[in-house]
Amino acid sequence: MSTSPTVPVTRGSLADVVALLSGLRLTVLTGAGVSTDSGIPDYRGPDSPPRTPMTFQQFVGDEAFRRHYWARNHVGWRHVHRTVPNAGHRALAAMEQRGVVLGLITQNVDLLHEAAGSRHVIDLHGRYDRVVCLRCHRVVPRTALAERLEALNPGFVERMGQIADVEIAPDADAVVEQTADFRVQACWQPDPDDPSRGCGGILKPDIVYFGENVPRERVERAYAMVDAADALLVAGSSLTVHSGRRFVRHAARSGRPVVVVNRGATRGDVYATLTLDAGTSETLTQLADLLPPLPH
Repeated sequence: MSTSPTVPVTRGSLADVVALLSGLRLTVLTGAGVSTDSGIPDYRGPDSPPRTPMTFQQFVGDEAFRRHYWARNHVGWRHVHRTVPNAGHRALAAMEQRGVVLGLITQNVDLLHEAAGSRHVIDLHGRYDRVVCLRCHRVVPRTALAERLEALNPGFVERMGQIADVEIAPDADAVVEQTADFRVQACWQPDPDDPSRGCGGILKPDIVYFGENVPRERVERAYAMVDAADALLVAGSSLTVHSGRRFVRHAARSGRPVVVVNRGATRGDVYATLTLDAGTSETLTQLADLLPPLPH
């Protein structure tokens, strides 16, 4: 691991970030703030309204919660499906191509890093474009479920109004109140015990819910990605939840410089070598221009 002679500070400028990170290979941890410029709001930004996300226990244990969730998701996922990467996503992909970024650990489920061209991405909290059956564990495309939900609930999206008029949440959800009559699709894959009929299990987005653990294999890959780099750059995350903050703590305890770029304070600032209170799109674009390329 390379080390930096820069004296640790708590807050600094873009020039300080460049001085600290120049010549180092980075693993980058991203949060919802990276995707706000693509039109996907975050949960915890300074201007975000209060939200109470559905928990895994609510989703699994209450049919009414599942109906409400899938009704909202049926509207909201379409918005995420048509979003495009912004300058911050593109800058990270460019830095990966130039050898500066080894890989990304993202708390986002929107797949915009992959769409921008980043190749080494760990989708820590899952991805919005897939659905998993909690009984047979098969994974199916969200587009396939959309066709079935549309057939079960013809005209539902139109009754809810134009997608642009519906409040969209960062997990491909949307705020829709009129959900009592929404019909939910069970797993239609062949039953493992009786292939002549459908499984009938509960379908869940392939996303880690509040109250649910990130798969251990995924966590281990993320730790390995942090260990393979010289420094950790955090972009657009408040680091409120443990699932992301643990990698910041791990990097700091292993002696790696940690830089946090975010609008507002984060719960990981105590571990940071340097923090920069700034937007991610402009900062990452500048870093892509200013950090020298490294051999692959």
